[in-house]
Amino acid sequence: MSEKILEIRHLSKTFGTNLVLKDIDFTVNTGDVTCIIGASGSGKSTLLRCLNLLETPTTGEIMYHGNNIAGAKVNAAKYRSKVGMVFQSFNLFNNMTVLQNCVVGQTRVLKKEKEEAKKNALYYLEKVGMAPYINAKPKQLSGGQKQRVAIARALAMEPELLLFDEPTSALDPQMVGEVLEVMRKLASEGLTMIIVTHEMAFARDVSNHVVFMAGGVIVEEGAPDQIFGAPREHQTREFLGRFMRESV
Repeated sequence: MSEKILEIRHLSKTFGTNLVLKDIDFTVNTGDVTCIIGASGSGKSTLLRCLNLLETPTTGEIMYHGNNIAGAKVNAAKYRSKVGMVFQSFNLFNNMTVLQNCVVGQTRVLKKEKEEAKKNALYYLEKVGMAPYINAKPKQLSGGQKQRVAIARALAMEPELLLFDEPTSALDPQMVGEVLEVMRKLASEGLTMIIVTHEMAFARDVSNHVVFMAGGVIVEEGAPDQIFGAPREHQTREFLGRFMRESV
């Protein structure tokens, strides 16, 4: 029986007079791979930033194991160690080596001993194919390599849930595949993930739940076969039709 990790209830977010998210509801269970799709400006990244407490929702609830963490006084660093995030721009520490990037969060937030943290970091760097680069600085790496290090860093915290904010959008086309392959592997191993992506074929193949957003609302959600094969809403059909034409 899968356990409910996150339950988002009536979540809204405004910036000044601009309503960016409106009445968002969905649930994430253990082992789910939820892909959030939609045009740029539909609120996808803002939603992820709310879920990671980088933005404070204006109204609504984010229930984490039954506790509302939205607007509450929670230890954000501790929560983010359980609900991690991989950004499109990598967000690595440029003054640290690959290994140090993957160790620092474990020692500072999780209070692990340095040797244990190092061993754990090496395990996840090996997993994403970056073990040969442990002494490199980010500036010496390609975009795809940086993103794989960012994924290893997030995994080293051993989160319950990992959020991916368009993890391939800053990459050259030839580097996209190597990052998606790592994510496919993680999905097959049962890691719970929410992925904002423009990679439609990847979303269809890797997810068990797809959320289509437009104009700050969830227009339609369901299983990938239903969303991609027989979307019910006109907006979903129009978006996917346009995407399919552009990818031909």
